[in-house]
Amino acid sequence: MHLASIALTLFLVLDPFGNIVPIHNIMSRVPEHRRQAVLLRELLIALGILVFFLFAGSFTLSLLGIRQDALSISGGILLFLIGLGMVFPAKSVIPEEAGEEPFIVPIAVPLIAGPSAIALLLLFSSKYPGGQMLSLLAVALAWAGSTAVLMVSAKLIRLLGKRGTQALERLMGLLLVMISVQMFLDGIKPHIP
Repeated sequence: MHLASIALTLFLVLDPFGNIVPIHNIMSRVPEHRRQAVLLRELLIALGILVFFLFAGSFTLSLLGIRQDALSISGGILLFLIGLGMVFPAKSVIPEEAGEEPFIVPIAVPLIAGPSAIALLLLFSSKYPGGQMLSLLAVALAWAGSTAVLMVSAKLIRLLGKRGTQALERLMGLLLVMISVQMFLDGIKPHIP
């Protein structure tokens, strides 16, 4: 894979447009003068988690005895379900905790550095063991794009409106479904005679 395709795939998985509304709802409980700082802190924690799994991925997979084909198939299925959830969104399962500033959960994990992003990084680190610096650059680009979107999310909500943000999330979900099907096909390809 090329840098642009890795970064774009990861950007779609991080789903900044889909996370605008839940993060906006969570941040509405934080005093307005603290919102940007808290959001930036959560984004930096998410970046640290993503980088950790990028570099610890190969070791984790070898420790568990998981082959690349299995990871590609399971990652494809997981991304397919995430993409399907973006195209056909259900009611949010994020709890409404009144009066507390979010710390790590639920913004950094699972909204930004969720299971699908971690699975994708595990897949990249096992599929391209010598390309960790390329993957690190892709993580940085995807994270920077997500950060830019989320830092201006309040303005985006006003500009696009609820229907506009839903349409963007569904479009990104559709792209993610296509990428996940390709990952699944790549995983089963070696096993088809």
